[in-house]
Amino acid sequence: MKMDIEQIKRELRTYDGPPLRIMEICGSHTEAVARFGIASFLSRKITLLSGPGCPVCVTTTSYIDRLIELAREGKTIVTFGDLIRVPGSRTSLDRVRGEGCRVEMVYSPMDVLTLALREPDREFVFAAVGFETTTPVYAVLTEELVTQDIKNVRLLTALKTMPSVVDSMLGGGAPVDGFLAPGHVSVVTGAKAFRPVAEKYGIPFGVAGFGGEELLLALYGLIRNYGRGVVENYYPSVVTWDGNEMAQEKVKTYFTVSDAAWRGLGIVPGSGLLLREEYLRFDAGSDGLDRDEKNPSCRCDQVLTGRLRPYECPMYGKKCIPSDPVGACMVSTEGSCYSYYVNKRKD
Repeated sequence: MKMDIEQIKRELRTYDGPPLRIMEICGSHTEAVARFGIASFLSRKITLLSGPGCPVCVTTTSYIDRLIELAREGKTIVTFGDLIRVPGSRTSLDRVRGEGCRVEMVYSPMDVLTLALREPDREFVFAAVGFETTTPVYAVLTEELVTQDIKNVRLLTALKTMPSVVDSMLGGGAPVDGFLAPGHVSVVTGAKAFRPVAEKYGIPFGVAGFGGEELLLALYGLIRNYGRGVVENYYPSVVTWDGNEMAQEKVKTYFTVSDAAWRGLGIVPGSGLLLREEYLRFDAGSDGLDRDEKNPSCRCDQVLTGRLRPYECPMYGKKCIPSDPVGACMVSTEGSCYSYYVNKRKD
């Protein structure tokens, strides 16, 4: 789309067509929208919504409870930093670490191999949470466990896929007129992954990058395509139509499609991935973790589906703040509530 960025800004600011609700699926997009002040460039007829694209935010309480159970059994839980503070049904990994349980924070899933080889008599459980972006890494990790014959590492998986949950939300009446499709996910899946759901509901998807101008370009494209079930790629420097086919094949080798529970959204058919039967010896009990006991006043589920904006939740900024989160959306830097709170955002 060859247009001057200033012209795009003018078009977005002066838009006077039907009211539009555009959802950024990806948590990194939510953060970037706030950082670049994207809402300030938009007409009042364009509303931005945050979606279920933060993996920490959609992890069920029963998954966190299972990690805590394993930690109390003497296993070492290995995870990324954000997950440590996510509330389970009664407590968090951060709090049980204070009780003496061993919880290790790492920057890469592959770091668990070093820990396991250093302490071969200790059992390690990696909290494998994520979307299509990180699942290939967990496939490579599983491959390494097989190749190196490492027996003291298991995975507790909560791996989810984006197109299925978007289909589920739209089928449930989510009030969305267009989607900023996640750039990182699309690197792996390709832009084509969103074509079936776009055509099914007649809603446009724009694969977007993470810079200010990239986001504005994608938003303009979505407005131009209003009412059309098309997918357009505004991030061609890294995203292709077919995606990373090698990574896709690697995932298929080690994982199989399953139903998955999303925090606040329930069971979404075909939206999860579990280790294949031949690799279940590396699984720490991932299947069936669908119980989700949240504070009844928390509105994360409505925020994640575009029915509420974060500041419309009665807990937001009062009993639920980043230093003492009640809902998972207030924990991660990619969480909708966290992003709105720290940026004092009110669209």
